[in-house]
Amino acid sequence: MKKFFKDFGAFIHRGSVLDLAVGMIVGTAFNKIVSSMVNDIIMPAVGSILKVNVTEAKLVLVKAVLDSEGNIVTPAVTLNYGNFIQTIIDFLIIAFSVFVMIRTINKVRSKAEEMKAKKEAEEKAKKEAEEKVKEEAKVKAKEEEVKAPTTNELLTEIITLLKEKEAK
Repeated sequence: MKKFFKDFGAFIHRGSVLDLAVGMIVGTAFNKIVSSMVNDIIMPAVGSILKVNVTEAKLVLVKAVLDSEGNIVTPAVTLNYGNFIQTIIDFLIIAFSVFVMIRTINKVRSKAEEMKAKKEAEEKAKKEAEEKVKEEAKVKAKEEEVKAPTTNELLTEIITLLKEKEAK
């Protein structure tokens, strides 16, 4: 049982789980803000234009049955489409907000990746240029080694010249 709780604790303390928890809390708060905006601002404005309370709009499928005193014996069966419309508006606003947020994040990530790729390409080009300079220096040094005679060659040439001078 200890191992179970230890594993659970490790799971909870992972960054992704904490990020998810923070996201849920912020999302819930954002949902309340959007619901309030729709309930308290948008729907009353739409209702004033249409001259009807959209939130309470419903279609009566079966009328209520009343007794002789006017008390409800069987409640009416209604299709409450006004509340459904309000929920759809909530969803559309939240979906649009999430879309804009994700689109912005993706653009920022794309720019960051472009900058990283550009920097890596510049570093690669710089390294290649440095290696080319080093390689050219090595080739030049080898060419100079080939051109310069060795000590033995110089001594042999001196001896040959001395012998030719003596022979004359």
